[in-house]
Amino acid sequence: MKQHVIIGCFVVLGLVLVGGQVFGGEEKGKGKTLSPYFFVETQEASGDAFPLKATTVSANVNGVIADVIVRQTYANDGTVPLNARYVFPASTHVAVHGMKMKIGDDVVVAKIKKREQAKKEFTKAKAEGKSVSLLSQNRPNVFTMKVANIMPGDQVDVELRYTELLVPTAGTYQFVYPTVVGPRYSNQSESEFPESDQWVKSPYLKEGTEPRTTFDLKVMLSTGLELQEVASSTHDVNVAWSERTMATVSLADPKTFGGNRDFILKYRLVGQQIQSGLSLFEGKNENFFLLMMQPPERVELKDIPPREYIFVLDVSGSMNGFPLNTAKTVMKDLIGRLRDTDKFNVVLFAGASQVMAPTSHQATRKNVQDAIRWIEATQGGGGTEIVPALQRALALPRDEHVSRTVVIVTDGYIAAENRVFEIIQNNLNTTNFFSFGIGSSVNRYLIEGMARAGLGEPFVVTEPAEAGSAAKRFREYVASPVLTNVQVQSNGFEIYDIEPPSIPNLLAERPIVVFGKWRGARVGSIEVSGKSAHGHYRKVFKVSEIKPRQENSALPYLWARSSITRLSDLNFGNENAELVSEITSLGLTYSLLTKYTSFIAVLEKIRNPSGHAIDRAQPLSLGYGVSNYAVASEPALWVLLTFIALFGLARKRKWA
Repeated sequence: MKQHVIIGCFVVLGLVLVGGQVFGGEEKGKGKTLSPYFFVETQEASGDAFPLKATTVSANVNGVIADVIVRQTYANDGTVPLNARYVFPASTHVAVHGMKMKIGDDVVVAKIKKREQAKKEFTKAKAEGKSVSLLSQNRPNVFTMKVANIMPGDQVDVELRYTELLVPTAGTYQFVYPTVVGPRYSNQSESEFPESDQWVKSPYLKEGTEPRTTFDLKVMLSTGLELQEVASSTHDVNVAWSERTMATVSLADPKTFGGNRDFILKYRLVGQQIQSGLSLFEGKNENFFLLMMQPPERVELKDIPPREYIFVLDVSGSMNGFPLNTAKTVMKDLIGRLRDTDKFNVVLFAGASQVMAPTSHQATRKNVQDAIRWIEATQGGGGTEIVPALQRALALPRDEHVSRTVVIVTDGYIAAENRVFEIIQNNLNTTNFFSFGIGSSVNRYLIEGMARAGLGEPFVVTEPAEAGSAAKRFREYVASPVLTNVQVQSNGFEIYDIEPPSIPNLLAERPIVVFGKWRGARVGSIEVSGKSAHGHYRKVFKVSEIKPRQENSALPYLWARSSITRLSDLNFGNENAELVSEITSLGLTYSLLTKYTSFIAVLEKIRNPSGHAIDRAQPLSLGYGVSNYAVASEPALWVLLTFIALFGLARKRKWA
């Protein structure tokens, strides 16, 4: 009897605490946490709970530039007007430069406006009963589409267009189309977040739930050089060859939903060539150039001095399962292949963090084996408090005569990206930073942003089979700079507004990429110089041998996107009015989506005179391999786990 009372108390306590946390999260108030939540379908919601019906992607890759059209189809199967909101991802490098909306025979080309102005116009048109769509940027890789006054029986097609530069790594090109916005962990209250971050509070379908939307994609490759290999490791695809330099890639079975993981297409050119050289575009008011240059060879590992490596590993709830298992494989490979002259340490983090040792250990066989066993025993669960973990790693005692490298391994499901970038930039004088993104749909904005802030290279592992090759590439990458003190100069050819203004050390088998503007006659040359392992390096490109081409019309967008990225990195933390103005001006001038500019399309017809409509947030899919723990709030999760443990203990005593 006593045992039953104890068990009953645990049940009541667990339900009260967990229920209070879950349902309390829906209350209005200052302390309400801005968090993702699970979508619960009700009878009332059926029919119009999933306004997004289909996503169709068409990409044309001409040389190294991808021109992409994304069509989102919304429909209202219900009986009352609908306002839809859909949060969706993109590559961090895209330059979104156009949008249009089609309802029946009506087509409206969207206009670029300042964000607040576009928001006001959207609200006004919505209240007047007009059909209107608004595209806003939450992060460089997370957008929100709002479509208001979708009438019963309507089909609304919203088409957005972007361009992207494809830069190879070790001779392999990658076209990535992300399909999942992973749930972001935040420990801040909703009232503390700006309007642009409210997307974090999004509904998610539970693990294993099949989405109610279809996804189709087609990529047309035209490389100009002979293709050797075209394949996707994430989806089954059909490859149709028209000639050796051209191929069309499509999903093998578009009816089978593939929108729960990033679509990744990889291709190589014969002889592992890369498309390098100088490209020119002559516009009405401005002229642009793109310079891509293949790097020189690197030095041998044996010539590199000892280093200290601190591995910061994410073991939060969103990493549970496949991501954490893959991260462990990467960690074992990285730690297991350290030289015994190196030192290392490990910081694990979720809602809190723990350090393997108070000071870094020598990478002896025993120390490495002990570390691997410790990592293997770790289970995923809890929030994603990466900032305190980084601060703890940087506070560890150090040998000033040994180069320190911090390697961050995470899926990136956090909302405090800017704080992370700030920490990295503030410690560049003492520490090298590298980022590993693990998972089928990582937050590439964080992973690539950490690498950019640290003047390094991002590494992304989307499936277990890639773990070994990624770890090998990292070891080669950190071994030694391929080219340092890189300078770009012109002789007799006027260039200006160079992006990036200063070229970071080249640490990987990737080409140097430089955008810029030019004016005057096409004479003279552009020279790239630097120091390599073999001495002074110099390469000259003669401008008179290059003709401006209309096919390079994407260069203005790509130059502006590169400028916006650099200015945005400078602008994190406390926003600078001058930088905000400059970013806004670039967005308006080049018709680009930015944090401060949005696209709006208004159909100038009163279609919903009453102005009454139901608001629907499109439920999002969890990424492949991501468990429900990614959405559960940390306090509720830990209470629940504690309750389960106590309940099990009580039952064990009962049967003892």
